[in-house]
Amino acid sequence: MTKEQTDSTAAGQAVAEEPFSPIRWREGCLELLDQTRLPVEETWLRCERPEDVADAIRRLAVRGAPAIGVAAGYGLVLGLEGFADGGDEALRQRFDDVAELLGGTRPTAVNLHWALERGREVFEAHVAGGDRQAVQAVLLRWAEDLHARDLEANRRIGEHGAALFTEGDRVLTHCNAGALATAGYGTAIGVITSAWHQGRVRQVWVDETRPLLQGARLTAWELKRLGIPHRLVTDSSAGSLISRDLVDRIVVGADRIAANGDTANKIGTYVLAVLAHRHQVPFYVAAPLSTIDPRTPTGAGIPIEERSADEITNVFGTRIAPEGVEAANPAFDVTPAELITAIVTDVGVLRPPYTESIANVL
Repeated sequence: MTKEQTDSTAAGQAVAEEPFSPIRWREGCLELLDQTRLPVEETWLRCERPEDVADAIRRLAVRGAPAIGVAAGYGLVLGLEGFADGGDEALRQRFDDVAELLGGTRPTAVNLHWALERGREVFEAHVAGGDRQAVQAVLLRWAEDLHARDLEANRRIGEHGAALFTEGDRVLTHCNAGALATAGYGTAIGVITSAWHQGRVRQVWVDETRPLLQGARLTAWELKRLGIPHRLVTDSSAGSLISRDLVDRIVVGADRIAANGDTANKIGTYVLAVLAHRHQVPFYVAAPLSTIDPRTPTGAGIPIEERSADEITNVFGTRIAPEGVEAANPAFDVTPAELITAIVTDVGVLRPPYTESIANVL
């Protein structure tokens, strides 16, 4: 990965422009907004090799299931850059190596593998003849189309989800499922944005989302940028807010949805779903169809990424736990389908029983 660009600006000075995307292709390279640096500063990483993209995904410089998928699509393009023409088989081996590299970065987000599979289909349809430049050009057009399609899908998710809200709703969200987690506009935050534009959202409660504080660092940054009223709260405040009738709806994103509707999302989501069920607060999941994995029958089959214990024992370089303390750090949990009021997708709102509604749209 090359040196970070010098067009960094103070995050608080950001200007809302449409459409905003944390991913951009410029001058033959992939540029990613480094989300590990937000909200203090906006810095774009210039990725010239697939290894750069893999590193950015692995360390959460780019994150969120749809955004990871789009970044991986461009990573496939970079994987063929400068590769010596050596016939079909040599190109296939190179593609396989790059796909394996990118596919091994994050196990839970199904959009990553979905994008790599679609990229493979495009590659195989055009590899005959071993012309590396021609194949790379086709892959680039596909990656750019994937980028545009995800942005459009998120706008449709926002439209479908906004219809579920009523005037003056107070909504709670967890982690970050906005433009930063997608090609643009966002899933859960896209729903909130569309509902807000229609006068249906009064305020957003933003869970800080320990341990990496994606809510405090990223969702609050996005909502401030959009001008949507919001208040940041600790994760453990959610139960109190809900029990005091201060939350009308909850909407979250997803990293993988099983065929029966069980949903993997950032750790802490399951707790919110249980609280919502106890207090009869609608609990919505917002995600594109590409996040649904029909090959995984139930949530029991979703792999859960275990991240470094240092994310628990340290906060931004400062140790907060005694030396030698062990920590468990699952990055996601699974919310059973029976706790989900509706799944908002780019083709419409899915309702229980999800085994049937998901099968119908797929």
